[in-house]
Amino acid sequence: MLAGATAGATGLAVAELVSALLRGRVSPVLAVGEWVIKVTPGAVAERAISTVGQADKPLLVAGVVAAVLALSALAGVVMLRRRGVGTTLLMLLPLVAVLTGLTRPDARPVDVLPSLIGGVTGLAVALWLVPRARMATSGSAEDGPTRRRFLTDVGLAVLASGVLGAVSRWAGRGRRAVEEARRALGQGLRPPEQPSGVDLGVSGIAPWETPNAGFYRIDTALAPPLLEPVGWELRIHGMVERELRVTYADLVDRGMQSAWITLCCVSNEVGGELIGNAYWHGVRIDDLLAEAGVSPDADALLSTSQDGWTCGTPLVALSDGRDALLAIAMNGEPLPVEHGFPVRMVVPGLYGFVSATKWLVDWEVTRFDRFDAYWTERGWAEQAPIKTQSRIDTPRPNDSVVAGRIAVGGVAWAQHRGIARVELRVDDGDWQQATLARVPSIDTWVQWAWQWDAAPGRHTLTVRATDRAGATQPEQRTDVVPDGASGWHSVSLDVG
Repeated sequence: MLAGATAGATGLAVAELVSALLRGRVSPVLAVGEWVIKVTPGAVAERAISTVGQADKPLLVAGVVAAVLALSALAGVVMLRRRGVGTTLLMLLPLVAVLTGLTRPDARPVDVLPSLIGGVTGLAVALWLVPRARMATSGSAEDGPTRRRFLTDVGLAVLASGVLGAVSRWAGRGRRAVEEARRALGQGLRPPEQPSGVDLGVSGIAPWETPNAGFYRIDTALAPPLLEPVGWELRIHGMVERELRVTYADLVDRGMQSAWITLCCVSNEVGGELIGNAYWHGVRIDDLLAEAGVSPDADALLSTSQDGWTCGTPLVALSDGRDALLAIAMNGEPLPVEHGFPVRMVVPGLYGFVSATKWLVDWEVTRFDRFDAYWTERGWAEQAPIKTQSRIDTPRPNDSVVAGRIAVGGVAWAQHRGIARVELRVDDGDWQQATLARVPSIDTWVQWAWQWDAAPGRHTLTVRATDRAGATQPEQRTDVVPDGASGWHSVSLDVG
């Protein structure tokens, strides 16, 4: 088992190094992980997100590595008695990586080399170590020295794997080149000024501006596509009068518009944190569509990411005057790679799975009845406007606080409708109206606060919001599938 697992680890390290030297976007491990994401049913994916949140990708990568090591260990055991069967099992692992890598939309013939070279290396190490393992466990008089030699060989192989892994990190220059391009583009950008009155100053409420590093990320890419602006191009085609090809320089030359916009993931459960507010900088989408000349029979825009992910967006939401942007900057700096650099879509009022395509490379103007996008073919809604929601940020669930005046606060959102009112109640008491912060538009969340004269005992605080269209969020809780969660958020705590 130890010999087989060591062979698997060495093969993985070599495959990672070769992938880095060839500047592959994803290593064999990540290719297998993204294939797992692709074939996972929507309900299972949603359960994973709701259980582990944004830790899903690291856990998936760890799971792939663990599976490779476990199967390699099994192959080592099998090789003791049936060498051919064990060898076949060991070679099936790189074959799986090759096949999953070739299913990627951006696959290149050279992308098979890391898996093949890593597989051959792993097999060679297994053929070297397994016979030594047999001798080390033979029970002969020379058992002790033989076992020490075997363990020394294993240690050398593990050390070599660690060195190769470190070198592969250093060799991954693709990410560094893109980051250098980001820094060069960011010289003319400035941090945004926070609008007056948007922050109520209550400790514990989510800040008005969500920092880039803390902005939620939910997508299907284990490794974000690495695109340099100089080679980026957006193709606009389909039901249009004229096909357009727009370069990054073309976008910048068109003139930029900035707007505060709150984005929300459809997987955000009641009271969840898969939501963030940022200052976006980019080109209006309706201007580009007008230039292409959209057919009056079209009702959808099918957008495609560099990694092949797709989503369908209703054209009405892109042409009704809202600040729908092709964004190139976020909170005063070029888009982070993980958030879509160099160009992504930002559309107020729609959940991200039908609007927020990152690493954008293709637009097809079409009709909803002519395609199924990535998530819709997995059981999610075709169109998904964001639902009116509110959340209690402070106090936290199961807090213990001292009786007296307590500040209760949180955020509420109903993008592109706006929040008109937020109400609180204690236990089953009457609803009390909270104070709302000012907001620059109806496309952002709003902070709210309420002063509570808390009496001793166990209490439950409940919040609900009413949007500017007059709709109050319903009490009944619904699941996030197929078009977003609904229901009142409650927090229970002890007052002493």
